[in-house]
Amino acid sequence: MKAITCIEDLRIMHKRRVPRMFYDYVDSGSWTESTYQANENDLQNLTFRQRVAIDVSMRNTAMPMLGQMLPMPVALAPTGLTGMQYADGEILAARAAADFGVPFTLSTMSICSIEDVAENTDKPFWFQLYVMRDRDFIRRLIERAKAANCSALMLTLDLQLMGQRHKDIKNGLSAPPKMTIGNILNMMTKPHWCMNMLGTKRRQFRNIVGHVKGIEDMASLAEWTAGQFDTSLNWEDVKDIRKQWDGPLILKGILDVEDAKIAANLGVDAIVVSNHGGRQLDGTCSAIRMLPHIVDAIGKQTEVWMDSGIRSGQDVLRAIAYGAQGTLIGRAFLYGLGALGQRGVTHALEIIHKELDATLGLCGQTNLADVDQSILLR
Repeated sequence: MKAITCIEDLRIMHKRRVPRMFYDYVDSGSWTESTYQANENDLQNLTFRQRVAIDVSMRNTAMPMLGQMLPMPVALAPTGLTGMQYADGEILAARAAADFGVPFTLSTMSICSIEDVAENTDKPFWFQLYVMRDRDFIRRLIERAKAANCSALMLTLDLQLMGQRHKDIKNGLSAPPKMTIGNILNMMTKPHWCMNMLGTKRRQFRNIVGHVKGIEDMASLAEWTAGQFDTSLNWEDVKDIRKQWDGPLILKGILDVEDAKIAANLGVDAIVVSNHGGRQLDGTCSAIRMLPHIVDAIGKQTEVWMDSGIRSGQDVLRAIAYGAQGTLIGRAFLYGLGALGQRGVTHALEIIHKELDATLGLCGQTNLADVDQSILLR
């Protein structure tokens, strides 16, 4: 096997090893994918100032997120269907994150349940919540997260309506995959993935199956899920969840200064400047473009983090320079997971940290927490 030196290497391996529908689920955006592409392009267009003849022998990339000092300001983002990229994927990613010393966030739409992850890991993790019409189910989800000792709740606000992802529709995305001729032929070319999936019982949305009355098979699950994302979600609902959850609360999906001000005034612990990785509103701006405006507006009231488009340690540095106090990575760790399981997630984190550390020094900086826009060419 050739040396893996960057996240792109992991992406190529991921594509080769995982069935098409699950790879496409990760590596695509909504409609024309213009926002998905802008997230990466706008980060790349931020140019570093190279500095020389400065003592950078002692460098520090550590920064806190929610008061926890981390080796780098990176957390694993909540991602749906993680357990279909690699068998028991959420458990493996949580273990890799814990070993590296960064937070892992479990999605509501995960394959492994809250209880699965809690029973198979030994460190607290964060839980991400979607607000659904069945508010009793949401209340019970929050209670399950408390019982599992989840250390923070991340409420995602930008999925009231589903942005159309053409590839998912064309692929007939489902978990587990439907046994069509096309899917069978494609899976026959992914023997390693198939063997791993045959060795686990976790192949459905286990946060939902067994916890909602009337859901007994894929058809009933699909019907329930399709009608559950709540278009009536509003700031009063956020206040109600704040009352139900007495730990740190993070709001994800903020991309507007006015929304950021409202969120900060609710007393949340952090917000994530995000456009859902370009998977929701196509044609909106990239997360990095909105980040400094939101930091200027509310940066002293709450922690401001960023996700959407981060593929390298250099991207992490760009976000920190623009005022972020933390970042989330989604696709970057999923590429590693699909490629090599837990070892691949660890490799992705190591790559990002190495790139972050080296770029910090090449910019003539020694302490990541002191970085600002002065390290970039304007």
